[in-house]
Amino acid sequence: MTISSSPTAESFIAKWGVGGTSDALSERAGAQSHFLDLCELLGVTKPDSPDSYCFERGAKKTGAPGHAHGWADVWKRNHFAWEYKAPGGNLGAALKQLMTYALALDNPPLLVVSDRHLIQIHTHFTGTPTETHTIPVAEIASPAHLQKLRWLFESPDHFKPQRTRTAITTQAAKLFGELAEALRTRGHPPHAVAHFASKLLFCFFAQDSGGVAAEPLLPERVFTRLLENGKNDAGRANTQLAKLFAAMAKPGGEFGL
Repeated sequence: MTISSSPTAESFIAKWGVGGTSDALSERAGAQSHFLDLCELLGVTKPDSPDSYCFERGAKKTGAPGHAHGWADVWKRNHFAWEYKAPGGNLGAALKQLMTYALALDNPPLLVVSDRHLIQIHTHFTGTPTETHTIPVAEIASPAHLQKLRWLFESPDHFKPQRTRTAITTQAAKLFGELAEALRTRGHPPHAVAHFASKLLFCFFAQDSGGVAAEPLLPERVFTRLLENGKNDAGRANTQLAKLFAAMAKPGGEFGL
């Protein structure tokens, strides 16, 4: 199938891009209209079955009190669950909402969120890390973006990450081992090296520990940013790590980059 007619893509952008003619639509009305127009643009099938591909697929929220009910704005079995927000809406909250539905929706391999100006595709394959593919509507005419959107509807396995969590864990363990050996070679006591490595490992965990319902213990990738800022300045990195560990060691401790 070939997507030609750049004017079709241009008309989609004019309607759904930032400042487009559809911005006044409500969240619900805009969601279904946006999705149907996207199907038209891509030449793919529109929702046509309550059992396999439909709007507003009902689901129980995993972990919610009494397993409260909700729904995904669009759902296609073995392909995706899709949640819309109005322009400027919180897509992070939309993703968390989708994740509470995933089990009841037969664990679709892709979770998609959109505020109509932006489409984010989050991989959700068992045993693999999550990857995110972001498609701004203003750039939807790009062949690469159109290809990804077609995969979303027709071939979701194209999004499956090549590396497994096991492979990533093995590589991380190897790197931690090399770090520990380097520190011991420099004369640091083994127990001090082990304690330092444990604190580093906890910080990586803490910035990714939020899950569906909570914020991470260390927000906004603060630990990764600290390391990135100090990678060319060992003295600065040492000072920042000391401040972070000191803040984490006492209740209400404050730390800022």
